Amino acid sequence: MWSKRREDEIPQRPVATPPASTPAAEPQRREFNTMSSPTRSFEPDSSPVRSGSAALGKNVTIKGQIFAREDLTLDGEMEGTIECHEHRLTIGPNARVQASLKAREIIIQGSIQGNVEASDKIDIRREAKLVGDIKTSRIVIEDGAYFKGSIDISKAAPPPKVVPPPQSQPVIVPPAPSSPGPAPIVASSGSVK
Repeated sequence: MWSKRREDEIPQRPVATPPASTPAAEPQRREFNTMSSPTRSFEPDSSPVRSGSAALGKNVTIKGQIFAREDLTLDGEMEGTIECHEHRLTIGPNARVQASLKAREIIIQGSIQGNVEASDKIDIRREAKLVGDIKTSRIVIEDGAYFKGSIDISKAAPPPKVVPPPQSQPVIVPPAPSSPGPAPIVASSGSVK
């Protein structure tokens, strides 16, 4: 009885054919798969200086490496390494980090277990906890912050000094001491006349 009805319904239904894929539908599907595919549809800005900043919220957990070419704010959990050469790295108050950090400037408000290196400045705020070694040229540790480790203060490399070329000045060549000869000869630019 049931099988007859199903047989009757099948011929009456139109046969569903898969829709032809349109070019507009494919990019949308690719957009959802960008995390698993090796090619990316994102085209980074080709200019060398970027004024943006990236933020990773308190519900984000990362295990691995982060290499940033812009300022970065981390407020979640991180295990691994973070490098933001020439940029600022901010560890937010909710952050729990077990990593080595390298950046131009580092501001710490959360908890870090690992070595920290900044080419310019490290700022450890009062609610921060840092267990690890520090290498920087300037440091600020606010009252109430917890720090356990060593500090290596290294002077920032001074910009190279431009030495002007020596100006040509007259050179006086004294007479030989053994002979009472004529008056001294005056030369310019190191040549004798």
